[in-house]
Amino acid sequence: MRVALLTREYPPNVYGGAGVHLEYLVPALAGHVQTDVHRFAAGDEPSAPGVHGPWKALGGAEPHLGALRAISADLTMAAAVRGADLVHSHTWYANLAGHLAGLLWDVPHVVTTHSLEPLRPWKAEQLAGGYALSMFCERTGLEGATRVIAVSQRMRDDVLACYPALDPAHVAVVHNGIDVDEYTPDAGTDVLLRHGVDPERPSVVFVGRITRQKGLTHLLDAAAWIDPDAQLVLCAGAPDTPQIAAEVRQRVDALRARRTRVVWIEQLLPRPEVIQLLSHATVFVCPSVYEPFGLVNVEAMACGAAVVATATGGIPEIVVDGETGFLVGIDASHETGNPRDPDAFARAFAERVNVLVADPARAQAFGSAGRRRVEAEFGWDVIAQRTVAVYRDALT
Repeated sequence: MRVALLTREYPPNVYGGAGVHLEYLVPALAGHVQTDVHRFAAGDEPSAPGVHGPWKALGGAEPHLGALRAISADLTMAAAVRGADLVHSHTWYANLAGHLAGLLWDVPHVVTTHSLEPLRPWKAEQLAGGYALSMFCERTGLEGATRVIAVSQRMRDDVLACYPALDPAHVAVVHNGIDVDEYTPDAGTDVLLRHGVDPERPSVVFVGRITRQKGLTHLLDAAAWIDPDAQLVLCAGAPDTPQIAAEVRQRVDALRARRTRVVWIEQLLPRPEVIQLLSHATVFVCPSVYEPFGLVNVEAMACGAAVVATATGGIPEIVVDGETGFLVGIDASHETGNPRDPDAFARAFAERVNVLVADPARAQAFGSAGRRRVEAEFGWDVIAQRTVAVYRDALT
């Protein structure tokens, strides 16, 4: 079986969960199927064997051109997959390419949904009128797909709610995975010291992009009630827009005026450095308002960190409340995705963090339990086998 995987991001251009997923899924599939990866342009870097592209796209810096740029690359990718037995697209950026390729070459199209555009209204801030185009691409791809893979059971529920035309029998759940040999506790402290993190003090660590989805502004609100003896370590970069970048900077500056020990690493660090930060976290925090799966929680648990996270999307399928961390409920607005009572959410989040900061033995026990859970449930061999089972089902 020859499978063409279509994606916007793939090494060396990985910035989100979908890219990480493909980075590990492709080699895990090698023992089962032949794969060809088609990716968008990220620069002039050469492609590796089995990786096609980067496919050049429409140029321009205006916000609405982002979606048109994706569509222009989709047309090129659809034409390039001739000879594949099946196409497998990831995210709305490539869903239209998969749909067109399926029609053009008369092959099954499988979609993995890492997020859903109707549930991300803040994307209109980033894409302007392109947000309507992104929803068109996603709807067309999913409703025309032979099979759809959701990365969590909650995501499957959301897929069927957003796209009721889909046959539920054709929507499967395959979780994201992790390399448990790579993501393992790192006892070193060189990375911490280089970035100004004190390894002798408790630390509350956030890792993620600066985007509405990740809830960083809510964490900054919660910081007013987090134990002042704890360091707040923000590994946060790649802002979606200049507006949210300016908002976060203003909030961090205001927070630093009220409390000490706020460390902001304004970039997305290389993976080994993130692993060391996570390994020394007293608490890893994930205040996301929308998280179809929440891979970063798996990464933190693999590194032995206790987790405090929003009880949204696929996160409750990862974090076991009271065993590997704490889940914080969110009463979210359907219009914005944000909590209806942000102050109550921030206070509840801080309260759960403080329980673990005050009880390091419990935090350590949660971290050890999290590591065991990741080893048992989220290895890539299992994920690859489940993915191939969906391929075979689509070909029948």
